[in-house]
Amino acid sequence: MNTALWLDALARRFPELLDELAPSPGRAPAGPRGPRPTGGSTPVRLFVSDTLRDITDGVMELEEAVRERLALRPVRPASVPVRLRRIAGVLDRIAADTDLATHVEDEARRMARRCARALGDPEQLIRLPGRCSACSSVSLRAFPERDEVRCVNPACDRPAVQDTRPAVQEVA
Repeated sequence: MNTALWLDALARRFPELLDELAPSPGRAPAGPRGPRPTGGSTPVRLFVSDTLRDITDGVMELEEAVRERLALRPVRPASVPVRLRRIAGVLDRIAADTDLATHVEDEARRMARRCARALGDPEQLIRLPGRCSACSSVSLRAFPERDEVRCVNPACDRPAVQDTRPAVQEVA
């Protein structure tokens, strides 16, 4: 996934975090592992609040770093989606600076994944071709968020390895 897609995903999903912070009556709020049953009053969910703060601060700092590195004039404070659009608007200039491009993509990916986790989305899992070198099962899976490949066969004791192979088929 490239930087523009990560920024777009974050801009689309961020408003959902605001909704999750104060859910309406009768709606099951998302927990770290998916929807939870409702009952009575809704407690403050600190993981959502912490995620909002982390992403808001991260986007603000990322925009400031981009503007400073590209020698752009300062702009007025804005909401997270507006700031993300402003960053996306200068992606062509960001791409010309390899270090900045890597930093922007890494931060956009990190924040988009954190947002997705707070909204209850499961971690992406990718099935890899071939067999495990330790147990010979066809249970190799890539975990892109952890940047690792591991055998998911419960009987296998193969340690996780750094992901260097391309993804082939996503598992639902």
